[in-house]
Amino acid sequence: MDIGGGVEESSRQVQVRFVTKLKPPYKTPPTSLAIPTNINRWRLSDIVNNILGAGVDDWQYQPFDIVIDGKYLRVSLEEFLLAKGISAERVIEIEYIKVVAPRREDISLHDDWVSAVDGSSDGYILTGCYDGLGRIWKDTGICTHILEGHTGPITSVCVIKPKVEGAFDQLVATASKDRALRLWKFDAGKSAQPKKIRAFKILKGHNAAVQSIAAEPSGEMVCSGSWDCAINLWQANGSDAGGDIVSVKKRKKGGGDEEPQSEGAVVSTLVGHTQCVSSVVWPQHETIFSASWDHSIRRWDVETGKDSLNMFCGKAINCLDIGGESSTLIAAGGSDHIIRIWDPRKPGKYDPIFQFSGHNSWISSCKWHNKSWFHLVSASYDGKVMIWDLRTAFPLGVIDSHKNKVLCADWWKDDSVISGGVDSKLCVSSGISVE
Repeated sequence: MDIGGGVEESSRQVQVRFVTKLKPPYKTPPTSLAIPTNINRWRLSDIVNNILGAGVDDWQYQPFDIVIDGKYLRVSLEEFLLAKGISAERVIEIEYIKVVAPRREDISLHDDWVSAVDGSSDGYILTGCYDGLGRIWKDTGICTHILEGHTGPITSVCVIKPKVEGAFDQLVATASKDRALRLWKFDAGKSAQPKKIRAFKILKGHNAAVQSIAAEPSGEMVCSGSWDCAINLWQANGSDAGGDIVSVKKRKKGGGDEEPQSEGAVVSTLVGHTQCVSSVVWPQHETIFSASWDHSIRRWDVETGKDSLNMFCGKAINCLDIGGESSTLIAAGGSDHIIRIWDPRKPGKYDPIFQFSGHNSWISSCKWHNKSWFHLVSASYDGKVMIWDLRTAFPLGVIDSHKNKVLCADWWKDDSVISGGVDSKLCVSSGISVE
């Protein structure tokens, strides 16, 4: 086979072996072959396709990205080997993976800005809107439940301990500019018409708008960050002995019936931030992370209420997430358009280990993929959603489905990205491979 077809004969040759974690029919034979070094990633993708398609009449071309020694190839093979000091005398392993190519498929319209999304359940999408309503979407375009009760825009939502698709009594939480959190239970089964439901518990204790909410991994508690600079912890189950019972009238025609709701009290408060707590994450039972407009990221010990890590970032921080290698890396974005990633396990000065520049406005959201150490998604007021991989400084994919500011983004079903924005749209982009 003429591997070097179309390349100058004087080009240097190197021995390579193609490897992949992809399953058949995307596996090449484990043999080495000689290729010219002055080719780029697209020519290497062509070579892989030629090998895979040999003797296969109905082979459909599949674009591949190229990874060598844990880094994406973005220059010629020759330049890469020289820059990384990789000897051309040995057999070089070249890993090929599917190109990230999101398909823009589905859009669901809301009545106002879509300010919050959670895709942690494979069975449904949870959204929050500036019209004060939460919504459950079974599939894009199919709203099964409308969560009524907030008197201000919803700013944050979270699924509490996601359950398997089709299970009953799903539990979710919402936070709002009305200073309250609400907890909801619903049947995740299909519904012909959107069902309006009321919260079973109302959580009041903040003195200003609630900006962010996160659930403890076991689902027993939730925490919330607010413009009052405090982080409050709450019981999430329905048997909160400390809660008082209040009566709230149902909103239904001809109905004066009253429905009891539990009003939960604050369990404890974490104090230290001096401006809005813009984001909270609860990755482990004993640990909460928070970000603030006071330019700091903090790690809190839930038992003692003290912060064991206080990183000054120099810019207002809008969003925060914990993931990556061993679920320990901190990713954050804010007012200076840069996504920074820290490894808190490294001793000494806390300098970012990665910095990604691609957006040109405030970063509103960043979320790690829950099954990949390398991938994360970000959203920005520049109207774009970007997919990143730690192995390259450039975005793997750019989604521009929105025509205005993007306010939130998350992963869904492992291979899709969901996002919401000022254009009142929930967008789902699918077919994203992170293998």
